[in-house]
Formats: sequence, structure tokens, C-alpha cells
Amino acid sequence: MADNVKTLLDEAQVLATLAVSYDQQKDLEASIYFYGEAIKTLHKYLEQGGELQEEFSQKIDEYQNRLISLQEKQQHLLAKENKNLKLKEESDCSVQRLEFLLKEALDEDEEGDTDEALPLYLEAIETGLKAKKEIKDHKLNERLTSIITQALERAEVIKGIDKTRPKLDKKLNKSFSFDEDAPPSFSKSGHIISGQDSYSKEEIQVLRQSSNINGIDYVPFIAQIDLRERFSTLSMFEDPKGLLALSSKQKSVIVGFRRLSELAENPLIFENFNRIDCYAIKQTIVTDCSFIASLTVASLYERRFSKRLISCIIYPQNRKREPVYNPCGKYMVILHINGILRKVIIDDRLPFSHNGQLLCSFSINKNEFWVSLLEKAYMKVMGGYDFPGSNSNIDLHALTGWIPERIALKETDVDKFFKMISSRYNAGEVLVTFSTGDISDYESERTGLVSTHAYAMLDIQNVQGKRLFLLKNPWSHVRWKGKYSERDMSSWTPELKKALNYDPNSAKNFDNGIFWIDIDSLVNFFDVCYLSWNPSLFKYVYCTHDIWRAGVGPAKDLYYMGDNPQYSLKIKNPDSSTWILLTRHIMDRDDFANNKEYIALIVYKNDGEKSNLGLILMVLELIPHITCENPELRYTLVISQYEKSSTILYSLRAYSTSPFSLKKIPNIYRFKEKEKNGAWTERTAGGCRNHPETYPLNPVYEFTLSGSSRDEDNEVLIELRGPKDYAVGIEVITVSVMNQNSLNTFQRKDSGSFRRGCTYVKIKSIPNGTYQIIPATFLPGKIGPFFLYVHSTHQVQLKKIK
Repeated sequence: MADNVKTLLDEAQVLATLAVSYDQQKDLEASIYFYGEAIKTLHKYLEQGGELQEEFSQKIDEYQNRLISLQEKQQHLLAKENKNLKLKEESDCSVQRLEFLLKEALDEDEEGDTDEALPLYLEAIETGLKAKKEIKDHKLNERLTSIITQALERAEVIKGIDKTRPKLDKKLNKSFSFDEDAPPSFSKSGHIISGQDSYSKEEIQVLRQSSNINGIDYVPFIAQIDLRERFSTLSMFEDPKGLLALSSKQKSVIVGFRRLSELAENPLIFENFNRIDCYAIKQTIVTDCSFIASLTVASLYERRFSKRLISCIIYPQNRKREPVYNPCGKYMVILHINGILRKVIIDDRLPFSHNGQLLCSFSINKNEFWVSLLEKAYMKVMGGYDFPGSNSNIDLHALTGWIPERIALKETDVDKFFKMISSRYNAGEVLVTFSTGDISDYESERTGLVSTHAYAMLDIQNVQGKRLFLLKNPWSHVRWKGKYSERDMSSWTPELKKALNYDPNSAKNFDNGIFWIDIDSLVNFFDVCYLSWNPSLFKYVYCTHDIWRAGVGPAKDLYYMGDNPQYSLKIKNPDSSTWILLTRHIMDRDDFANNKEYIALIVYKNDGEKSNLGLILMVLELIPHITCENPELRYTLVISQYEKSSTILYSLRAYSTSPFSLKKIPNIYRFKEKEKNGAWTERTAGGCRNHPETYPLNPVYEFTLSGSSRDEDNEVLIELRGPKDYAVGIEVITVSVMNQNSLNTFQRKDSGSFRRGCTYVKIKSIPNGTYQIIPATFLPGKIGPFFLYVHSTHQVQLKKIK
């Protein structure tokens, strides 16, 4: 024991000697280490019963004080070093931003727009000279000198160019399309028979009004202007609208926000632009599974067909039109929002947790950030990361402009469904996602499927009669546990594994959220299939934007829809396919999260004329995809709103394989007379002509028509609205006409079969004159109020006779 204690004292003396020696040599790190070890060894010596002479006791205090002094000096030096390192990093970032500014100037210069390039060159020169005075690093100064030299040389050349040269034509055309793969906002003039080929003042007002979403303006993307967006900034760009609102889950674990340059040594937008990795996409705690599933299928489309779909919507881009990392931190994303392409400006600050994990969706390829940037842009429009959820039809339409369709799996013909999806998907005509409905916790654990969750379809195969789908969970983990999963050893035959290049045993070792599932299980456990159709299937496209004000028409249009917005659709050629898409503009997060405004598009096959009777009173074709078999078909499209209570803005877009025209049906009736206090009483409820004794008791009104010299110019519409339980009708009787020789005179006309709640009679080419109106119920004795309206193209007067 005594020997061990004596050994500790010897060790302490050696350590102390080394500490003093390194201290004299000014080796800070070594001296701190050995002073500390000497002090610990001496304390251990005393704990084990050793005794120190007074001079050694004083030494411990000396060593302790010296150690504290050296540690303070070390912290000071580290702080200074960190400050210098930070300054160097900031200087390096400043030079990178200047290089990016020079690149923008060179791009404008090469495009021949020297008017845009010159101020950029001058800005680069001025900022570069200022930076040289502040930056001391030799290598960074060399880079600054190169920037200044290039900018100065080109600026001098531009200044020497003959100023009489013709200027670039910067007039804007009406096309808002920014990429050959993107569907136009409206058709080109050659694609329609008739219809407006530029925006009306009313449409511009609608698009302007619906630009303000959640208090932020998202203006339409105009290629001729917005492709010149300045992405270079002298300091790191910060979104003027601030950081995105966080979800409660994010708030509970967030540490802060980091720039792309702080998250990766060599940040990129795409690690391999020519082979975008859809398998690397991972959803985290943002509740946007449908959006991530949409990103997955859209990026897979790019990979399979080598056609740009979502990579083309991220800016800035290089001369090859590839998105590039911006050291200034500013990006622009183009989305289809509220009827048109709109630009969304974001910075590159992303939320992260204490362990450095991003609190947003990301690519597991550590250097690429396209997933996080696209998600951030979409979440900004939607009001923040506290996303209420969506569906892939909405999300993919925003990302790509492809045409949405929803199929309820429980109601579909499975054989036709599989055949259609298989052929169309493999032809690149459609993107597909699936969604589960409500699943109990027990069923979720048993099946491996997540309740009310979206899944991306990566493949569809029919092998030896087995119809299989390859799906991906946006979480990149948690898989199907049933038939044809990696756990199912009985279904995976050697032939099937070879055909699908799939080894369930290997799949067990790594859960990436990807699994095969058979069609019967799919239909049994999933609720909805979301299809997004390639608009390039249709040669002819037309779009219009409009407003439906709250006070126009009744709250419910079950019986009357004459005041609803209506459009005439004429399709020319046989064997054509025409699809109609109606979208309501949403400008508030609460409206999106708690949607109470429901709209529908109703299609009438009635020669393209205005329809007045409501849903209950008409036979309809409620099909969004119209197949034209006759030489020319004419339809009336009616916008319907469930329990209308507020003003809505909307876009109506038609796609067709043949020429067509789409026009809003105007209100031709400039004059209107009304009776709002009409009533069938005990004495006047006479019923229809089937009751000759009481029919003469009905109320009688008289209207006089004047103002036009030609019968062909006159048209009247008479409407009768009564209690919805009453079958009502109208009879019109001629009293006198001004032109006795008119060929359009008639003795009487009526509204036809009696209809519940509402009816009307339309009379074209009616001569000027005086006419009586008899409003009646089908049965006598039906007491109640009614409204009578007379609409006319010319001056009309209405009065009650009895």
C-alpha cells in the first residue's frame, strides 16, 4: 500500500515537471493537460493517506492558479480564432454572392440584353472594391480581383457600344406559359373556334383579387419579367414576410433555423439532375403526406421519361435551365395557384432540432435540397408548416398543372380500373397516388398501413395473372404487412421474384417504406385513387376566370339556377374527348382547413342555351369527361354552389382533343319587372285548366312590351317561383299586338308540364303588344305566396289585373 502511495507522489512530480516545461515552451494545450493531471494525481495521493510537506501543499495551489490562468487564456484565443473563422466564412460568403452577381450579369450579357447587364456589372465592381478594403485573406482577394476585372472589362465594352442600336422589344405577350411542358393558362388563338384569347378586365380583376393569399401577394408569373428576377443580394436574403409559422410538433423540438450552407459543405439543389432520386424523399413531422407523395410520383415521372415536370419550377437556373444553389439564399418556385401560374419567393432558412435533424421534409442525399425548398414554397402559400392536410389532386395540380380525377375504389370496376391505370401509367399519361381512409389503431398495427394517409404509386405490374402495385409511404418507413409484403413467404414464387427483381429476404433488412400489394388488398384497405392526367393529351385548351357574387341568385339552386354563372360549350368534331375542370380560388388558410364552400359543375345537353330550372327539375349529365359522338354537340355548363353564402372566385378550364368554343352565356335581358307580393288565396287558388270552374279565379297580370321595331329583337323570359311543395305553371295569353301583320303572333303559350317550386316560359321573337300572365298551381286550393318576374330585351311594364 505504502509503495502504491509513494508511486503516486513520484508520478505527480513527473507530471508537474512536464507541465512546467511545456509552460515555459508556451505550449498551451500540453501545459494545461499536464497541470491538470499533476493536480489530480496529487489529490489522489492525499486521498490514499499520503502526506505532503508544506512546500508541496503550496505547489498544488500554484498549479491550480496557473491552470485557471492558462484555461482563461485558451478560451480567449479560441474565441478570437472562432471570430476570425467566422469573419473568414462571412468573407467567403460575400465573395460567393459577388460571383453569383457576376454570373447574373454575364447571363444577361450573353442573352444580348446589355441594358440589364450593365448595372449588374457596375454593382459588382462597386461592391467588389468595397469588399477588398475589408477582406484581408489573400486567396479571397484574388477572387475579388478576378470578379472586378471581368466586370470592368465587359462594362467598358458595353459602354462603347453604339447607342443607336435597336432596343430589345420588351412588350409582354399574353402567354403566361414558362416551359414547353407546362400547360398554358389559356389556349392559343388557333386552338379555339371562338372565345376570348386574352384576359378581360374582369378576369384581370379576379386574378388580382385572388393573388392575396393569407395576407401575402403571390402575383402571376410572367416569363418575360420574372425570368429576369434578381437572385443576387449583397447580404444573405431573408424573406420580408419572415419565417414560416411552425406546427406544434416543430415548436416542441426546434432549436433554430439553418441555411443550406450550414447544412452541407457543398449544397446542391439536385445531386444528379439527370436522375432525380424519388426514393430519397422523406417526410418528417410536417403533416403533408399527400404533398410528399405528389413530389415522389412527379420526380419519378422525370426519371422515367426524361421530361421536366417539377425541376423546371425552381429558380435560379443556369444556362442549361438546371436549378442551381444560390449562395445569397434567395429562391423562386412557380406554382399553379388560384387559376394561374404564380411565383413564390422564399429564403433558404430551414428548421432543425437539437440533434441537427431537419424538421421539414428532405432528401436523404445529404447535399441536395430540392425537396425542402419545394415544400417550403408550398407551405408558405398554405400559411406555414402547420399544414391542415390536403390530397394529391390538389397538390399535384399546384406542382404540375396536371388534370385531377378522383376514383372511389370501393365503387370501381376492378378489372377496368387496373387495365386503364396500367396502360395509361406506362404511357406517361397519368400520375397515381392512393389514400387510406380511417383505420383503427389495431388494424393499423396489424396491416402496417397508416390511417388517412397518402401513398405514391411507383409501379404497376401484371405477372402471371397477379395484379400488383408498388407503393411508397412518404415516411420512408412503415410498410404493408399483408399479402405480397416482405413478410409473405408463400406468395413470392421464384418466377415472381425474378420478374419483379424483388427479394423479400433482403427487403426485411431495410424498411424504406416501399412495398408490393395486390389489387384485392389495395381495394379492400385503401379508399381513394387520385389520378393526375397529362394535359398534353389535349391539343386544345381554354380557360376563363370569373366571380360569383354572394347576392346573386337564391342560396339553394335545387329549384332555380337562372342566376348561376353559365357557359355555352360547343364541340365540333366526332370521336373527340373534352374534359372540364372547375377550381375555386382559396385565399385563406381557415377556408382551406375547414372548407364550407362547395361548388360543382353541372352539364346540360340543351343546345348551349341558358338553363333556369334547378337540379331537381332537370335531367342532367354529371360527367366531367364528355365524349362527343355527334358532328357537333352543344352543352350548357352551370356553376352550382351548395348553400351559397359568400362571394366566390373561380377558374373554368376546358381541355379537348378537337376544336371547341367556350363562352359565358350573357344576360340578354336588360329590363326586368317583378311581383314579390303575389299570393294564391282562398279566393284565387284556382288550379290548372283541368279545373275549368275554378281556373278563372287565378291571379292575372298584364305586361306591355315596346321599344323594338322588329319582332326578332324581342325576347321575354317569365319566371314563377312558389312554395317548393307546389307544382306550378304559367300561361301567357295575347291581348293585342301593335303589328297585326306580324308572323310571330300567338294566341296562348304556357310553361309546359307543371313543376315543383319553380317554372318559366321563354318566348322569342315576340311582337310588341300587351299580354296577360296567369300563374297557377296544378291543384286548386293551394294557398301560398309566389314571386313573378318578367325579363325582357326591351322596355316592359307589368301590372296586376286581378
